[in-house]
Amino acid sequence: MPKDVGMSKEMGVSKEMGMSKEMSMNGRGGHLYMQTNEVKNCIIHYHRSANGALAEVERVATGGAGAGRISPIYHIARPNHFEGAGSVRLTPDRRFLFATNGGDNSVSSFAVDKEGWLTLLDVKRTGNPQSGGAKSVAYAPSSRTIYVVHTFGPDHLRLLSVDDEGNLTPRPEKYSVSTMEWPNRVPTMAVLSPDGKFLILGTTFDELPSRKNPDGSLILWIPRGNNGELHSIASNAPDPDGIIVFPVGADGSLGEPSFYDGGGASPFYIAFLNSRPDTFIIGEAVSDGIAIGRIDADGKVTVGPVVPVDTSAGVPSELCWLAVSPDDRTVFATNFGYSNLSSFRIDGNVLTVAKDPACPKVPGDGTFRAINGTVSSGPSDNWLTPDGEYLYQIYGNASKLVGYATKPDGSLEEVTSVTIPYNSPEGLAGF
Repeated sequence: MPKDVGMSKEMGVSKEMGMSKEMSMNGRGGHLYMQTNEVKNCIIHYHRSANGALAEVERVATGGAGAGRISPIYHIARPNHFEGAGSVRLTPDRRFLFATNGGDNSVSSFAVDKEGWLTLLDVKRTGNPQSGGAKSVAYAPSSRTIYVVHTFGPDHLRLLSVDDEGNLTPRPEKYSVSTMEWPNRVPTMAVLSPDGKFLILGTTFDELPSRKNPDGSLILWIPRGNNGELHSIASNAPDPDGIIVFPVGADGSLGEPSFYDGGGASPFYIAFLNSRPDTFIIGEAVSDGIAIGRIDADGKVTVGPVVPVDTSAGVPSELCWLAVSPDDRTVFATNFGYSNLSSFRIDGNVLTVAKDPACPKVPGDGTFRAINGTVSSGPSDNWLTPDGEYLYQIYGNASKLVGYATKPDGSLEEVTSVTIPYNSPEGLAGF
């Protein structure tokens, strides 16, 4: 295992690995980056071979603190600590890589050289209290603005500016996705519309979950109003306000948010299509499927019906993370509760299930149960190569990062697996 190399790649990483930079880049391939989310947080950099195999080549400290093994939401050791996605992000020009540090609410900036090697440039706090759980980052190149999503409010969104050298400057703006009725909402991720005019957030809970049932299971329904009516804590269930849209100004600042129906319960993940900039796919974590959404020139969102997976193993499936193929024909969806992935076909405006499941279940160590009670390995972030040939999936409770070859029928064939830290890893980005 390579040693932690701190801030500099000049500390003999290639010698520790017994490989040179030249050897690491023989043939086609690329690079993949994942954060460990350990208390001393690191980015693990993998070389990706032409056949999909992964080889770890360096670990670079972020200079910030991850959450470690204990989830700040659930207060137990579990994967997907923050109920989030997109904590590691490359800039479109591949000059910089940004990563959130959920333990101390900071963001790290790295230079990425032409061979994929990282150098830590800067790390800055977002300005939220330490308990805020920074977990998702979006970047607007036109204004050099970073948007950081936090698990806990009231200030779910904080901004940082990036200069030409990759240095970070925290900004004073702060924004919330809560409503008067639900002051403790939990957003999941942020994504910019392809034209850069809107910042769109997904959500998972209207209220923070708690484990107060006698059997240790989550309380998922809470009283509402004075008549004893129960309300699901899952967002958008039934209140149609699970998708939040902020207009983006020329300087990166955000306007007043608008709230839209996410189509299903807990509209967790948003992935825009590659050739249809007004169209995106939503992973509906508690409605157990995906839906097609559209955003018009004014930022108004409409969402079609949810196409579900087979839920005979229990509900919810916690279908969260998505990867869209380069040709916009296939969507791969990660089922957190089922320890596997499913695939869907996109045919114009119609979604259908392709393969469910698309791969065998990856078992964990038996210590973690999903909301539906199923023993799960807690798969979280995934990443699809730009050519669509390989998909990589984090299985935190199994301590594995698995690589799959994608097949024309939507199935996935495992081609590589590497050991990762237990439970904590989050975020994947690559090129």
